[in-house]
Amino acid sequence: MEAKIYDNKGKEKGTLTLSASVFGFPWNAELVRQVFLSERANARKVLAHTKDRSEVSGGGKKPWQQKGTGRARHGSSRSPIWVGGGISHGPRKDRDYMEKINKKAKRKAVLAILSQKLKDGEIFFMDDLSLPEAKTKNAREILGNMPLGNSSALVILPRKDAPTWRALRNLKNVSIKEARNLNASDLLSNKFLIIPKDASKVLEETFLK
Repeated sequence: MEAKIYDNKGKEKGTLTLSASVFGFPWNAELVRQVFLSERANARKVLAHTKDRSEVSGGGKKPWQQKGTGRARHGSSRSPIWVGGGISHGPRKDRDYMEKINKKAKRKAVLAILSQKLKDGEIFFMDDLSLPEAKTKNAREILGNMPLGNSSALVILPRKDAPTWRALRNLKNVSIKEARNLNASDLLSNKFLIIPKDASKVLEETFLK
């Protein structure tokens, strides 16, 4: 397989040979959906938490004597029926949303999305995207030469290049990811992919194991 490759000015610079095993993988909508939902569930943070009667403060002393007051009997002000008492059946932070994802399923989902995006013309391969000066202005100029419009884009780097990372991270609608850490959620959350030719080799090495 071959794809066009662009320079930093957005002009075609030739072609890049791609592995059909990575960029020619058949589409599997159900697999992609299953992996995507599992990854989103695993990334979910449980924030809502209520205290039950064993966790609220106070309530060590019986509010009033058992008999003789004319009032209903109570043993503790921590009771859920008291204002300030514990909450019954409320949300708890120990709830687990984790779902298991098989490595093969995750790998196949990534390959299916990469292949489909290539068919849809949503992947741009670049000759080089290193920005040693770490200037956002330069990064904006390079990506501005690509036909991205106002759509979101994911830049896939071959390795953690600190200057390039700093130059790209402040751009609006632009995300950054190392090729070896790519997942289905990253791919589906962005319309376009910007892949330097070195990163395409890392993708092949990572997902063809």
